[in-house]
Amino acid sequence: MLAFDPQTLPEREVYQLLTGLVAPRPIAFVSTLDASGVPNLAPYSFFNVFSSNPPTVIFSSNRKPVDMQLKDTLRNVEATGEVVINMVSHDILGQMALCSIAYPPEVNEFEKSGLTPIASDLVKPFRVKESPAQLECKVQQIIPLGTGGGAGNLVICEVVRIHISEQAMDQDGKIDPDNLDLMGRLGRTFYVRSSGEAVHSLYQPTDKLGMGFGRLPLSALHSKILSGNDLARIAALEVPPSEEDIGRCEALGEFLEIGVHGDPVHAWHRFAKSLIEIDRVSFAASVIWYADTYEDFFSR
Repeated sequence: MLAFDPQTLPEREVYQLLTGLVAPRPIAFVSTLDASGVPNLAPYSFFNVFSSNPPTVIFSSNRKPVDMQLKDTLRNVEATGEVVINMVSHDILGQMALCSIAYPPEVNEFEKSGLTPIASDLVKPFRVKESPAQLECKVQQIIPLGTGGGAGNLVICEVVRIHISEQAMDQDGKIDPDNLDLMGRLGRTFYVRSSGEAVHSLYQPTDKLGMGFGRLPLSALHSKILSGNDLARIAALEVPPSEEDIGRCEALGEFLEIGVHGDPVHAWHRFAKSLIEIDRVSFAASVIWYADTYEDFFSR
């Protein structure tokens, strides 16, 4: 492992390391107004949701690295106490990037980017029409983290109105990640698209006590076939399979055929892995425990 001391590195190098590692990050496309009513639109990837009651999101506006000055967004927030956070979909990625340019305060980024301002319900800053979802927010607190270049200013916002495009929802009225098609920020010039094959589903009940790795068979823990992710699915079960469930494996002809050639334990593990991939986790557990009955595994 390489080790780095952030106290001895230039700020820019620390920034590149942290943004490359803490990723992907959601993007807050923040709309504000200055004291005279001039719109501003700027993206921030130091952003996340921190509470649902009260509904709270936080983004950080860092001081400019060169002159240590505050950005227009932060000045506007200090003056008005209101923001709209627009979600960034793949369709507006390029337009969002345009708004990261350090235009002078009097410049309207809506006009520069070709995006459409629409009125909000409860706050004065405009929403971005092309965004698939927008959060109207009242600023609760601003916490400065330093005075040097790159120092963050945490903008704590209470969400007072949520807008979501109907096209972003599925037939059950739930948010569909493919329809929402959001972009995430990585390090340097890289982004990630949170739709299609990039989206994976993993349901892990938090109200049931999984048995953990300590109760898995040794042959599974030493497996060259089953990954840590595979074993975690098995370890999430509350109890090992019953002797009856394990015994059913021997009764199935397909299992007997699997174990005929080569290393039988590895063969069962390959079969178990295929079951895990189609979410037949309980069945896979029975196969794994059945595989553990092969004594020749321990003599290798």
